[in-house]
Amino acid sequence: MFDEDGRSNAPAAEVRTAAVIPAAGRGVRLGPGAPKALRALNGTPMLVHAVHAMAASRAVSLVVVVAPPDGSAEVKSMLDAHALPERTDVLVVPGGQSRQESVRLGLDALPPGYDIVLVHDAARPLVPVDTVDSVIEAVRGGAPAVVPAVPLADTVKEVEPAEVAGAAETVLATPVRARLRAVQTPQGFDRGTLVRAHESVTGEVTDDAGMVERLGLPVVVVPGHEEAFKVTRPLDLVLAEAVLARRRLNDGF
Repeated sequence: MFDEDGRSNAPAAEVRTAAVIPAAGRGVRLGPGAPKALRALNGTPMLVHAVHAMAASRAVSLVVVVAPPDGSAEVKSMLDAHALPERTDVLVVPGGQSRQESVRLGLDALPPGYDIVLVHDAARPLVPVDTVDSVIEAVRGGAPAVVPAVPLADTVKEVEPAEVAGAAETVLATPVRARLRAVQTPQGFDRGTLVRAHESVTGEVTDDAGMVERLGLPVVVVPGHEEAFKVTRPLDLVLAEAVLARRRLNDGF
């Protein structure tokens, strides 16, 4: 099914796609309360919005939600209370103590027959379906790993981190902005490649694509979308509500 680089040899018509959504984090920067993925956005938990975003793609036939270790039953009941496309199955499994461990547990829960795996942040509830489809198509085209990303609007400075929080920091360099991208999710992978990365890469990583980079395999960038931002701070919730309100107005409901 896979070549020596972990890429699928299956014909395109046979390739099936699953999405893994790690949702076990607390999200402390949003303040006290429920885990971030369970916070309400326009009256609906962010996690439900994220599952809908993955299920909106006709290519995605399975969504694996990785819940807080002690919250699988709560998450399953919550998802059961919200209608999802009948063509998409949803599986809830308990997560681990880190994002990397939770993604691995989600991968372990995938049944055979899924050759493409998306990994999507529950805190990016508004990613458009066109972005999801672009990632899938790039993996189908032969890329072992694909990330959606957007150009940076701000100049970026590399600094020497201060030893004391809030203290002044010294600028070390100014990277060329034209070569920088802000990476989003879903990130897409050939399943064999992602499994191999999780089996062999250890140490601190900020995303799954970074793990594939450590294998020495190429990671391809496709255009992301401004609405696929990550809800991290209270102000992000306000912006997400505004996006949903605009969508309701444009869709006529």
